[in-house]
Amino acid sequence: MVNALAPETTERVHSPRHAGSTGPAVDGRRRTRPRRRQAVVAYLFLAPTLLFFAVFLILPLGFALLLSMSRWAGFDLGDIDPVGLDNFTDLFDDGSTFLTPILTNTLLFALGTVALALAGSVLVANCIDKLRFQGLWRTLYFLPIVTTVVAIGNVWKYMYEPGGLVNGVLNALGLGSVAFLQDPDTALPSVVVVQAWASVGTAILILTAGLKSIPESYYEAAALDGAGPVTVFWKITLPLLRPSLLFVCITQFITGLQSFALIIVMTKGGPGDATNVAALEMYRQAFSYGDWGTASAAAFVLFLVVLVVTLVQLWIFRRKGEDT
Repeated sequence: MVNALAPETTERVHSPRHAGSTGPAVDGRRRTRPRRRQAVVAYLFLAPTLLFFAVFLILPLGFALLLSMSRWAGFDLGDIDPVGLDNFTDLFDDGSTFLTPILTNTLLFALGTVALALAGSVLVANCIDKLRFQGLWRTLYFLPIVTTVVAIGNVWKYMYEPGGLVNGVLNALGLGSVAFLQDPDTALPSVVVVQAWASVGTAILILTAGLKSIPESYYEAAALDGAGPVTVFWKITLPLLRPSLLFVCITQFITGLQSFALIIVMTKGGPGDATNVAALEMYRQAFSYGDWGTASAAAFVLFLVVLVVTLVQLWIFRRKGEDT
């Protein structure tokens, strides 16, 4: 009896009527409709954010690109005069100061800031990781971040004065006074020190978090092998801190390339062009000289510099990670 019923059951399962009702085309339509509805709902929720980016990012970027290839004094939109790539070529003419010293100062300022901030933050983060009350120390080092740049610049400006704290210490040590912000040879390094001091707090927070993520078992194994503190730092701590170091390097370098407020507070780009950087030059071209085309062209050149430097840093860190 079982064998007699088996063919009938098989026939029902594979009959055309049942196959048509559960075919792949029908199932595909049923699955597509909810997905479309979900996509519509998702885009409705994203609409305010997309509108924000369109108004405050895409439109200004397109307008800046238009101005970079035009002459405009900044008043009447009808006065925009297209000039092609003349603004870019003017930046790199023989008589232009944009490449040297302005762009050179920008790169030196960013490099010096990254070097000092990174070295100081790695040293301080390692010391804090071995101390008690770590939250207190991190808070103390983070305080310059919550202080306005204008306040920091003015305080350090008075400290660099001939009768300020820094020269007072030098005189107490038997050394002569130094015109930190008045001498073209010392003005840029002096501002670099202030920028690095002001940004070291953020780097310390990031690096201390990275140190906490390193498994303690690595240090225990190194201690069993008799490794010293220097070996542990170079062979364990520093390689495992690479993601945190990469983030700090990129963010600090971008901040240094875009720095503007601290320099205008402390030196206003002087003496001469000793501390003039790209962001300050863009401000001068636009608001002091009324040349918005040159300012926009300089902005795009700075954008390309930031992009290239960031890609180079990513490539270097990725290559070192593959080598290890």
